[in-house]
Amino acid sequence: MRALPVSPEKAAELARRMAAVGLREEDLRETFVRASGHGGQNVNKVATCVMLRHQPTGLRVKCQSARQQGMNRYLARQWLCEKLEARRRERRAAEQARRARAQRQRRKPGPRAKERRRAEKVHRARIKALRRRVSPE
Repeated sequence: MRALPVSPEKAAELARRMAAVGLREEDLRETFVRASGHGGQNVNKVATCVMLRHQPTGLRVKCQSARQQGMNRYLARQWLCEKLEARRRERRAAEQARRARAQRQRRKPGPRAKERRRAEKVHRARIKALRRRVSPE
């Protein structure tokens, strides 16, 4: 990775975060395009917008929030780390929900559930009894 226009501490923190997420520099495809919006002549002449694509996952990030290309490169890498972390959290939460649901399904019903089921059966039997044909007595 080329030097980013941030302090060495911030660059080291970004490198640690990328390693923790499993984001390698070799897996990134980086392209530069002209930004749009405010910024005047600098935006119109220089390709400051950074587009990062993570090859294994296909995630894309487009950053044009800063006027310098180097700063946009730094911010794009941060955003990509955030996206990967969010994706990991979502998968973990879905897995926990799946496990909890399976555990609830395996669990035997408690005494209140049994009582409710019994009361529902009694109620249903009364309704059915009202539908019976009236005997001429």
